[in-house]
Amino acid sequence: MSTSRFPHVLTLLTGCILLAAALSYVLPAGRYDRQEDEATGREVVVAGTFHEVEQNPVGPFQMFVAIPLGMADAASVIFLVFLIGGAFTVVDETGALRRSIGWLVRKLDGRELLVIPVIAVIFATGGVLENMQEEIIPLIPVLLILTRRVGFDAVTAVSMSAGAAFVGSAFSPINPFQVGIAQKLAELPLLSGGAFRMIFLAIALGIWIWGTMRHAARTRTEPDTADFDRAEPIGARNGVIMGLVLATFAVLTFGLLRLGWDFDQMSALFLIMGIVAGLIGGLRVTGTAEAFVKGFRSMAFAALLIGFARAIYVVLDQGVIIDTIVHGLFTPIANLPVALSAIGMMVVHTAVHIPVPSVSGHAVLTMPVLVPLSDLLGMSRQVTVLAYQYGAGLCDLLTPTNGALMAILATGGVRYEQWVKFAVPLYLLVAVVGMVGIVVAVGIGLA
Repeated sequence: MSTSRFPHVLTLLTGCILLAAALSYVLPAGRYDRQEDEATGREVVVAGTFHEVEQNPVGPFQMFVAIPLGMADAASVIFLVFLIGGAFTVVDETGALRRSIGWLVRKLDGRELLVIPVIAVIFATGGVLENMQEEIIPLIPVLLILTRRVGFDAVTAVSMSAGAAFVGSAFSPINPFQVGIAQKLAELPLLSGGAFRMIFLAIALGIWIWGTMRHAARTRTEPDTADFDRAEPIGARNGVIMGLVLATFAVLTFGLLRLGWDFDQMSALFLIMGIVAGLIGGLRVTGTAEAFVKGFRSMAFAALLIGFARAIYVVLDQGVIIDTIVHGLFTPIANLPVALSAIGMMVVHTAVHIPVPSVSGHAVLTMPVLVPLSDLLGMSRQVTVLAYQYGAGLCDLLTPTNGALMAILATGGVRYEQWVKFAVPLYLLVAVVGMVGIVVAVGIGLA
C-alpha cells in the first residue's frame, strides 16, 4: 500500500508562498505606470509603460509576515464567511433546512439525480449575476446534508454548487465584477455580445452538469437517513424562515447589481438574516448567539485558507514582479495570427490568474495592455474580453491561489487532489468550448 499523499492544503498554500518569495529573487522587478480610469473608478495600468525598477526580494521573515498581511487584506471576505456561516447555522438550528431538504427528497423520490441540474442552475445563476464564490462556503454543509440524504458524495456537492457557479461566472454576459469591468475598460457597450455569450454559457454549463451527474451516478452509495427518520412537515414557522432566506438572496442580488454593494454590506445583510431567523425559529436571543458562535467555529479553517491564499499575492506584490509576469507572458502572442493570438490570450490569462486570483484585479491589470495590442492585431475588442473571461474565469475551477475554492473544498471535506482528479477532464472540455467560442467570434467579427 502506498503511503504517499498529496500535501495538506495549508502545506500546498505555504509552498506557493515560498515559491512566490523565491521568484522575487529570480525575476526582474518591474512596473507599469498607472492612472485612474473614469469608467470604472479604478487604477489601471498604462499600456506601453512597463519598465524595470529596483529589485525588492522578499526575505524569509518577510514572507511569513505576508500571511497575517494577507489575512488583513482579505478581512472583508473573511468576515463575510464568518457571518454567513453563523447565519446559516442559525437557520439549520431552527430545523428549517433539514425539514425543507426532507420535503424536497420526498418529492424527488426515485428521481434524485434531478436535484443536480436544479441546484447547479441556481448556483450558476449566482455566478452569472454576481460572480458568486465566497458566499458558497457556508452553504456547503447544507448541500452535504442533501447529498448524503440521496447517496451522493461531497465532490458532487462541490461540483453542483461551486463548479456550476464558476462556469456561470466565466461565461456570463452580465457579471459586473468580470465582463462588466472588462467591457468598460475596453470601451464596449455593457451587455454587448450578450446573446453570443448565452449560447456558449448554455453549452458549457450543460457539459458541467452532465459530468457532475455522471460522477454522482457512478459513486452513489446507500443514502444516509439518520437525520430524516420522520417525514416531518415543513410547518408555517419553517416556511417563513425559508422565505426569509430566499428574500435575503433577492435583496443581495439587487444590492450587488443596483446599489454597488461590497462584502461589508453583504455581511450585514446575512447577520440580519441570522438574527431574524433565530428569533422566528424560537431560539431566543441566547440560542441565536450560541448558534452564531457554532457557525463561526465551523468556518475558522475556511477563513484561514482565504488569508493564506491572499498572502501569495501579497508576496508577489511586495517583490514587484506581478507586472513583470504579465508583461513577459503577453508579449510573445503579439506575433501570432489573429485567431491564434486570441486563443493565446486565453491561455495566458489562465496563467496570469494563478498569481492574480481576483477577476476584477486581473481585468484592471491586463485589459489596458491587451486592448491596444488587439487593435494593432486587427482583433475585435469583444474577442479580447472573451479571452479574458474564459481564461481567468475557468482558472478559478482549479487554481490553489483561489482562496474561495480552497475554503469550499475544506468545508466539504474534499481533498484538493480529489477535486483536481474530478474537475480537470470537465475543465478541459469547457475550456475547449471557450476556445471554439473565441474562434467563432473571430470568424464572424463579433463586435
